[in-house]
Amino acid sequence: MSATPRDHTTASRITELTTFLLGLSLLIVIISELPADVFSPKSQSFFFVIGAIAMWRYSWWAVQAARSTWYNRVIFPRLRAEADAAGELERPPELFVLCTSFRIEARVNFQVYDALIREARDYGVPTTIFASVSDRTDVDVITHVMDENDWPRNVEVRYMFQKGDGKRSAMAEVLRAISRRLPAPGALLISMDGDIRLEPGTLSRSLSFFQAQDDLGALTTNNRAEVTGNDATCEWYDLRYAQRHLMMSSMSVSRRLLVLTGRYSVFRADLATQPDFIELIENDHVEHWRFGNFKFLSGDDKSSWYWLLKNGWRMLYIPDVFVTGFEELPNRRRFFTSTTDLMRRWYGNMLRTSNRAIALGPRPMGVFTWWSLIDQRLSMWTTLVGPTVVTLVSLFIRPSFFFAYVLWILFTRGIATSILAWQRGRFSLLWIPLIYYNQVWGAMLKTYVSFRFNRQKWSRQGISAGEPNDPVAARQQRRMGHVLHGFAYGVLLFVLILSTGVMSPPDRVSLHIARDQTWERNQQPERLDRWLSATLVHNIRDAVQLPPGRFRLGGELIETLQRNTLAESKQIEGNPGATILAISPSVAELMQGPSGEPIQDAVQCTVDANCQLALDEHNLTLVNVRLRVEPEAPADVATAHP
Repeated sequence: MSATPRDHTTASRITELTTFLLGLSLLIVIISELPADVFSPKSQSFFFVIGAIAMWRYSWWAVQAARSTWYNRVIFPRLRAEADAAGELERPPELFVLCTSFRIEARVNFQVYDALIREARDYGVPTTIFASVSDRTDVDVITHVMDENDWPRNVEVRYMFQKGDGKRSAMAEVLRAISRRLPAPGALLISMDGDIRLEPGTLSRSLSFFQAQDDLGALTTNNRAEVTGNDATCEWYDLRYAQRHLMMSSMSVSRRLLVLTGRYSVFRADLATQPDFIELIENDHVEHWRFGNFKFLSGDDKSSWYWLLKNGWRMLYIPDVFVTGFEELPNRRRFFTSTTDLMRRWYGNMLRTSNRAIALGPRPMGVFTWWSLIDQRLSMWTTLVGPTVVTLVSLFIRPSFFFAYVLWILFTRGIATSILAWQRGRFSLLWIPLIYYNQVWGAMLKTYVSFRFNRQKWSRQGISAGEPNDPVAARQQRRMGHVLHGFAYGVLLFVLILSTGVMSPPDRVSLHIARDQTWERNQQPERLDRWLSATLVHNIRDAVQLPPGRFRLGGELIETLQRNTLAESKQIEGNPGATILAISPSVAELMQGPSGEPIQDAVQCTVDANCQLALDEHNLTLVNVRLRVEPEAPADVATAHP
C-alpha cells in the first residue's frame, strides 16, 4: 500500500470523540428499541429486497476493492520499478505545462507556481509554462516567484489571458499555442489547475512512466487536500479522495480510467495537440433527442478522457505520487448547499459523457471498464432501493424496521469505511455518515441530473449554459424533465411495492366490506363473521386485509373455525388507527391481549404488540386493529352480505 503524507487536514480529536459518543448512543438506542420479532418470517420480503440488492452492490464493490489491493501490492510495484529504471536512462526532450487559474488568491498562487517552477528546474528538461490567467496580479505573483528562483534557464513562462467564458476556451488557446511550437517527438504536456501544488519529486516520479510504456496516452496521480472549512468539510474531501484512490487503482488493472482529473494529468504532447483533440476540448457538445444540440460548459477532463478512450490509448493512475489541492466549498457556512452544487456539477459531467462512451462498446476499453461505465448508470437507482423499501415497510408494516435499517447502515458503511481507511492510511468516524450521505444524496442528485443534464453551472466563474434562450422553451423543457423523472421513480416505487408486498391488492372480503360501507348508510358495525370465516378457511393467503371502519365479530366465527381446520396460522390486518373490531364476550374469552392478558374492555393490537385468538391447532393473529368488548348486537341490526 502506498505511503501517505502525514500532514492531512483532518477533523479535530474533539470532533472524532463527539462522533464516537453520538454513534455509541445511537447504537444503544437501536439495540434497545429493536424488537425480537423484527427477524420473523413476516420480514422476509424486506430482507430479500435489501439483501439481494446489497449482495449485488457490495459484491461489485468487493471486486473493486480486491482489484485495488492487487494493483497497489502486486502490479504497481513492478510498474514503478520499470518506470524508475527507464527514468534513469531517458527523459522527455521537452515539457509543456498548461496551468489554468481563475481568481485564485495570491497566497495560493505563489505556493502553486513556486512548487511548479522548482519542480521544473530540478527535473532539468526544457519546460514552457503556459499560465492561463484572468488578472494582472497573477502575472506579478509569477514574476515574483521567478525572481525568488533566480529565473531558471530551462524554464520559460508565457502568459495567456482568459476570455472569461470558461475553462475550455482557455485550454484550447494554450493547446493551439503549443501545437504552433511543434513539440518534439516524446514531449509531454502537464494539464493542471491553478490551485494544485506539486510535491517534491512529482515530475521525476510520474513522467518516467511514459518512457517505460510506449502505449501510455495519459496518467494522473493521487490527491490530497488542504481544506479551508470545518471538520465535516475536511473529512468530506478526504473521504472522496479515499474513494477515488480505490476506484482509480482498480481501473488501472485494466490500464484504463473513468476520468482524467483536471487537477493534475499528463498527456503525450503529440496527442494533446491533435486538431480533433483540441476541438473536443473547446467545443464538446452532445446531440440529444430532447435537449437538442448543447455545448458542454465544464468537464474538460471528461472530454480528454473520452478522446483517449475512443482512440484506444492506455491510461494509468500513480498512487504513490501526491499533488495537493487547496480546497474550499463555494460557501463555507452552508455545507449541504455547497456539496450539492459541487456534486451536481461533477455528476453532470459524468452523465453527459458516459452514454457515448458506453456506445463505443467493450472493444476499445475492455469489458471491465465498459461494464463499470454501465454500473455508474445503474448504481444511482439501486442505491435508492434501500431507503425507499425501509420507508415503505416502516409506514405500512412495522415501524421498527427503521431501527433494523439504521443498524444495517452502521454495519455495512462501517466495513466500507474500514477498507477505505486501510487503503488510505487513516480512519475517521465521520466517514461513516458522510459515505452514506455521498451515496444516497449523491444517487438522488444523479437521478435528478440524468433528466436535466443540459443545465450547467460553474459557481466560481458565475456562468451557466445548456438551456434554450427562450424562457417558454426552457420552462417546457424543465416540466418534461420533472414528468420523466417522476415516471422513472414511480416505476421503481411500483416494483418495490409489489416485491415487498406492503400494499397488497384487497381480497374479496375487503372489497365487499368497502362496497357495503360506501353504498349503505347503516351506522351500526358491520358483521364480519360469515365473510371472515369463508376467507380464512378457503383463502390460501396467510393474511386478510381489512379496510378502515367499525366491524363486529361474534360467536358465529368461532363455530365456523372450530368446524374447519385452518391450513396454517392466519393473520387479520387492519388499517393502523382506523380499523375497530367490536367483539362479543364469547369471542373475548378466547382472545389474548398484547401481553397475553385476557381482553376485558378495549385494547390496541399493533404489529409489535399483536393479539391472539387461540384455536385448537392454529392461532389467529390480529394486528393494526382496536378491539372493544361489546354485548351481542340486537337481532334487528342489519347484517351485511357479500
